[in-house]
Amino acid sequence: MSPELESASETEARTLVIVTGSGRSGTSTVTGSLKMLGSYIPQPEIPPNDANPRGYFEPKWTVEFQKRVLADAGVRTLDARPEAYDLMQPTCAKASFRDELTDWFATQLQGRQIVVKDPRSFWLRNLWVPVASELGVDTRFLTMLRHPAEVVGSRDMHYLKNADADRRRARETGNLGGWVNVALTNERVGRQSDRAFVHYTDMISDWRAALLQAGEQIGLVYDADLRSRDHHEIDDFIDVSLHRSQLTWDDLDVPPQLVEIAETVWNNLDTLSKDPKNTAAMASNDEMREIYGQLHTYSVALSQDHTNYSVDVARAQARRRVTRELQQQAAPPAPSLARRVVRKVRAVTSGRGR
Repeated sequence: MSPELESASETEARTLVIVTGSGRSGTSTVTGSLKMLGSYIPQPEIPPNDANPRGYFEPKWTVEFQKRVLADAGVRTLDARPEAYDLMQPTCAKASFRDELTDWFATQLQGRQIVVKDPRSFWLRNLWVPVASELGVDTRFLTMLRHPAEVVGSRDMHYLKNADADRRRARETGNLGGWVNVALTNERVGRQSDRAFVHYTDMISDWRAALLQAGEQIGLVYDADLRSRDHHEIDDFIDVSLHRSQLTWDDLDVPPQLVEIAETVWNNLDTLSKDPKNTAAMASNDEMREIYGQLHTYSVALSQDHTNYSVDVARAQARRRVTRELQQQAAPPAPSLARRVVRKVRAVTSGRGR
């Protein structure tokens, strides 16, 4: 056993809090708040930038590691494919990745509560939980919730500023499908652990109440009394104006069937935010998973048919173009040229061309 493992086993019980949620859902806000309440975030962190000037609060090593793991499995952060989580499992089972995560995490056991935030983390649930358990750390999940219309609209504002209507429709539909699949997968894989769901709007309107409830649900510890209304640095950190994208379904060009699924999943997550073990909400999400899987299958079939037809048309047009070019190359001289030749011959034979 390495010195790091020995020191970790001799200290008080530790908790790993994995913060998840779709991009633009307030994961940075809640993680920054947890840091200001005494939680430890493995260093160094991804630095702030124009897209997130207050900071991401993401461990740089974790982000780079999880990107490599997802790339190895061929899975994207916002993957809309229902089979994406199954595709992750052979990669998560690789000893090389598990050993790498173990070696790094063993050096990060500082304080009672360690927070790792990265929207990709839920895909690696079967890496994180066993590794943390081996090091004597209990894993809990905190998922940020933001209405899917706002998540998709917020992504549009940042990534599709100059896209045309077709491009926006394709990406909005793909992003909404990704939101549905990520939300369903994240909820399902977290059932085996203590978990909390926190609304983004609750977090920015009354962060004390939101974190008190989350703390009661998954046993979070804070170094401040959240029942006190004394000024805290989080009051300055959370800015209500950050809630800029307040869109509805009417602002998006997405299929109504997908909207119905997303709205049902959203309502189920809202129920789970109050009772993370609500069996009716979990059963409804399982049903939505089946319905979404069928919709995705038929959508892929339609897309494939459209692609095949477009390829066939392009090939036929190319064949006709090549045929025309070959015919033109083999064609007799143009009439104007032929007439000039005839005139020249006549002039020569008549003596005028001498």
